[in-house]
This record gives sequence, C-alpha cells and structure tokens, in this order.
Amino acid sequence: MLPGHLLTLIIFALTYAVIALGEIPWARIDRTGAALAGAVAMVVSGALSEAAAEHAIDFHTIALLLGMMIVVANLRLSGAFAFFARALLIRARSGFGMLAMTVAASGLLAAFFINDVVCLALTPVIIDAAEIAGVDPIPLLLGLATASNIGSAATITGNPQNMIVAGFAHLDYSSFAIHLAPPAIIGLLFDYLAIAAIYRSSLGATRVPADDGLCTIRVNRPLMIKSSLVALAVLAMFLAGYPTHLVAMSAGVFLLFTRRIKPARVYRLIDWTLLAMFTGLFIVVAGFQTTGFLAEAVSRIGVERLTHPATLTVVVAIISNLVSNVPAVLLFRPLYPMLGASRAVALMIASASTYAGNLTVVGSIANLIVIEQARLRKINVTFVDYLRVGVPITLITLAINTAFLTLWP
Repeated sequence: MLPGHLLTLIIFALTYAVIALGEIPWARIDRTGAALAGAVAMVVSGALSEAAAEHAIDFHTIALLLGMMIVVANLRLSGAFAFFARALLIRARSGFGMLAMTVAASGLLAAFFINDVVCLALTPVIIDAAEIAGVDPIPLLLGLATASNIGSAATITGNPQNMIVAGFAHLDYSSFAIHLAPPAIIGLLFDYLAIAAIYRSSLGATRVPADDGLCTIRVNRPLMIKSSLVALAVLAMFLAGYPTHLVAMSAGVFLLFTRRIKPARVYRLIDWTLLAMFTGLFIVVAGFQTTGFLAEAVSRIGVERLTHPATLTVVVAIISNLVSNVPAVLLFRPLYPMLGASRAVALMIASASTYAGNLTVVGSIANLIVIEQARLRKINVTFVDYLRVGVPITLITLAINTAFLTLWP
C-alpha cells in the first residue's frame, strides 16, 4: 500500500471513529467537526485535489434537504404537526387507542417531512396528552420514535439517508414510494402490535376521557394553511416526476416571502450542522475511494454474495448501528456502481439503514431526540426500555422489507 493511501485510510478511520463515538470529550469535537476536519485533511494531505473535493459534494442532495427543512420549519412554526397529532389523539378512547394514534400520526408525517423534525414537534404533544389522560408515556414515546423511523422509510423525503441514496442512484419519488411504502405500512402495524403486547398491562388499564381537552394547541392559522398547501404542492410535483431538489428549493424560497414570520425564526430551525456534516462526509468518502480499498473488498467478497438481499440487509444494518445510518449510507455511495448500480440494491441500502435505526437508542437521531426531550420532562426511557421494543421491531421490519424487495425488486 502506498504511504499516501495509508495516510488516507488513517484520516478516514479517525473520522468515522469519532462519528461512531459521537464526540471526543477532551477535544470538544463532535460528528460535524470530525466530518469537516476529515474533509480538510483529505485535501491538505493530497488524497483529493480541491476540484475533486468540490466535485464530490452532492449539491442536489444538499439542496433537497435544505429546501425540505425550510418547508418543514414553516409547518412546525405554524403548529401544523401538533394540530394534526392532537386531532388524532382526541379520538382515542384507551391507552391502546392512544398508542395506535401515535404510531399512525408519527409514521404518516415522517413519511413526508423528515423523521427527526416530526419527533421534535410531536414529543411534547405526546407527553402532555399522556399526562392529562393518565396514560403511561413510555410506550407512547417508544411508539413515536420507532414509528417515525419506520414511516420515514416509505419516501425519499422521509429521512436524510433516503435523500442521499435517491441522489446517487437517480431514483424518482414515485418509484421509491411504490416499492418501499408497502413494507413500511406493514411495519407500522407490527410496530403497534409489538409495543401493545410488551406494554399491555399499563395500556390496558387506562381509559381516556372522551373529550378534546387532551392538549391545547396554539396555531398560526394563516401560516398553517399556506405552508400546508405548499407542502401538498411539493409532494404532488415530486410524484409528477419534477426534479426533487429544484422543487424543494423553490418551495422553501417561496415560503421565505412572508409578512407573518421573520426569516430568522425559520433559519433557527434548520439543522445547519447536519448539512455541514454531509458536505464533509461526501469529501471524506471520496478520498477513501481513491485508496482502492472498497473495490478490493468487494472483489474479495464477491458482488453476487454481497448483493444477495439478506446479506446486503445484514451488512447495511450492522454498519448503520456502528456509525449511524447517514454515514453508513454515504460509505455505500462509492460502492453502488461496484454492486451493479441496480434499483434493488439502492432501495435495500436506503430501507435497511432506516429500519436498522430502531435497534438501539443510538441507532437513529430521532430516537435520541425523543429520549432527550422526555428526560427534560422527568420521564426516563432507559436503554433497556428501548431495547425491549427495538430488537423485535428491527428484526421484524428488516425481514418484511427484505422479503418484499426480494419478491418485487
């Protein structure tokens, strides 16, 4: 191995090690900082030229994610997410009913509006509703986290890793949804059944008052109507086959023209650190690709063996839980052409990385959002609490997804 390649491998390994750990306490650097540091090191070390580094960044994916973040920020500021969740929760008549409504609301919203944001918006609503109704909040919060991950697998805009895969595999919105929405819907049903069975004692002992006083939601009605109409138009144009990145950015820019809300409030809700991490990781993975390590690994394992649906599912799931699903998907980006560049492979990478996020607390950012917000409200969802639900749900959804994509590649 050439010395330059050895240095590139070291830079890559250190970057992904920090991403896997989450941070280096003594250095005060997090995942985003590690990605940016790794990107700079790739260029400074000569692994990539500046032009090659710029070319490695998938600006279409960044634009799609940024545009959707602006649309979702407007929906969140208007109170649309909380309003929708409340409309479902007030129709529940028992603990089981509230769990069903939680799974339905989070799964449906996450399919279109990024699962992390859905968890941010709905966690306070779920906690308030559980407190007023006298329902154990833990199964509801677990339902919110797991269902948002499962629902997000259904469409390109459900989560960042789907956007990345759709970008490098050139998948259109309708084809993606046609193949991945059915297993996601079945997965949501099993998600409900698993949590209902595990928490049957606490959920079955509760009767919810038959009124609409579960929680009071303040909404900005004009903004909610405007942003909801724009969101529906965006989804319609996605399904019609228009370029997703242009549609998302056009919608985001359109929503910035308003007299009702200061743009600064929207900008504060955009996850700039995630966009920066993506940019850095695009460059880090491109640098890693120059070593030829990935090509050699695929050659040794064998393309046919690695592209077998069950094998690919297991590999993607393991890597996703080691370094988180977004970095894992970016690692598969240069592998995609080597694996045949088929739609079936792309769909498996996107869906398996998403379902794998339900395995443990740290498997998905959405899980951490729910648990951290609950902790601030003095509700302790332990690692074991999550594992009891996460393991069976992950295994079931991965099996359903693999079977479905094997039968309908």
